[in-house]
Amino acid sequence: MKLLVQVAISLAVLFFAVTVWAQKPIVYPAKGQSAGQQTKDDGECHVWAKQTTGIDPAVVASTPPPQQTGPAVGGGERVQGAARGALGGAAIGAIAGDAGDGAAIGAVVGTAVGGRRARQNRAEQNEQAVNQQQNLINTYYRAFGACMEGRGYTIK
Repeated sequence: MKLLVQVAISLAVLFFAVTVWAQKPIVYPAKGQSAGQQTKDDGECHVWAKQTTGIDPAVVASTPPPQQTGPAVGGGERVQGAARGALGGAAIGAIAGDAGDGAAIGAVVGTAVGGRRARQNRAEQNEQAVNQQQNLINTYYRAFGACMEGRGYTIK
C-alpha cells in the first residue's frame, strides 16, 4: 500500500512538472526584435514578474505539492463509518433476531465505507494542492506575458 502511494505521488509530481513547462507562454518578436534583444527582454521580464508577483516558477515547479498520505486526513472517517455501520447493523440485526451479529457485520462494512471516504478526501486535498501550485505558476506567467507585451512581443 505504501509503495502504491509513493508511486502515485511520484506520478503527480512528474505530471505537475510537465504541465508547468507546458503552460509557459510562447513569445514572438512582433516588432523585429533581434534574438539578443529578446533574450535581454526575457531576462528582465522574468525578474520583473518574479518581483511583482513574489512567485519564482522554478521554486514552485521544483517543490512537490504537499501530499496527504496519513490514515485519515479529516480524522476518523473509518471510526465514524464503523460506528454508523454498527448502529445500522444492530437495528437490522434486532429485527432479524441477533443484534450482536448485525452490529459486527455493520461495523466491518462501515469501516470499509469510511476508508473509501478517507481515500476520496485525501485525493481531493492532493488535487487541490496541485491546482494551487498551478495557479501560482499561471499568475507568474500572466505577469511575464504582460511585461513582454509591453515591450512589443506577441504572447500566445
